[in-house]
Amino acid sequence: DVVQRFRQQTKREVLIMRYTVKAAVMVMFTLCVVLSSVGIVAAAEYPARPITLILPHPPGGGADLSARPLAKAAEKYLGQEIIVENRGGGGGTIGPTIVSGKSPDGYTIGVMTTSSIIAYSMGRTKWHPIQDISYIMTYTGFMLGVAVRENAPWKTIQEFVAYAKQNPNKVSYASSGLGTTAHFPMEELAMSTGARWVHVPCKGASEAMPSVLGGHTDAVSTTSAGWGPLVEAGKLRLLATFGDVRSEKYSMAPTLKEAGYDVVWKCPLSIIAPKGLPKPIAEKLHNAFKKAMDDQNFQKTLKALDFPKLYNSPEDAVKVNQKEFVQIDKITKELGLNK
Repeated sequence: DVVQRFRQQTKREVLIMRYTVKAAVMVMFTLCVVLSSVGIVAAAEYPARPITLILPHPPGGGADLSARPLAKAAEKYLGQEIIVENRGGGGGTIGPTIVSGKSPDGYTIGVMTTSSIIAYSMGRTKWHPIQDISYIMTYTGFMLGVAVRENAPWKTIQEFVAYAKQNPNKVSYASSGLGTTAHFPMEELAMSTGARWVHVPCKGASEAMPSVLGGHTDAVSTTSAGWGPLVEAGKLRLLATFGDVRSEKYSMAPTLKEAGYDVVWKCPLSIIAPKGLPKPIAEKLHNAFKKAMDDQNFQKTLKALDFPKLYNSPEDAVKVNQKEFVQIDKITKELGLNK
């Protein structure tokens, strides 16, 4: 009799457990359906308020000047204002760091440059520039190059490299700083050719330009915003640019690739969002910014800055930046800058 009562009690407990599990599953299923419906509705209504676009550099720089007309043109396709916010500092990493920590609701997006990849490779930031963000697209890239004084003995990049090979550490170049997009291409060029030169890191292009003009360094590596006006004024000679296409404005100089060196730095500017951005929202942002690239004001700005039109879809933007990540990580280790 005791055994039978025990069996009956056990049977009741098993039935109660089964019903409890079923009820829990139904609750979870209902919750998922509700949350999914909320997400679909939110995506359908997006954007319902202004969007903030965080830029990684102060006003007046290439990233700022190129992004503003693009954002303005995208507003008409999104139906909302895009508020541009400059968050410079940290070598261009503070802005993307803020974006990476925001909620993935599409109301905080930003622009990221190759500087964030370099910073991660050097141990300066903790978030991963490929895995911890969502890529919307790329829209342009910095025009970088190396220039010497107009009266320097080197007329071509080949002569400059040859001299640095035959006279190790006799040639110096200034850049906008250690571990920057102006520094790494020159070091990759040295590694691939056997040339040896001395790097003189400066606090930005504003310090690097007087260094070469004053004869403190033999060359300068920076963006076209730095050497461009001085090349036009006849004070500097541009030896080569670092991208995959020749500069339209300074077409007298070849790319490093054209000059026979397997060194290419596109340095893309990417529109990013926090990780986990819902696909419908990502598509709305992508479509709006892609259409905005046809805006005449944006295209005039790129031409004035001598920046190439560099569109990549979200998937291709990941691939392009992943390629730069591998390239940068290798150089960082070679230079002993990884931490």
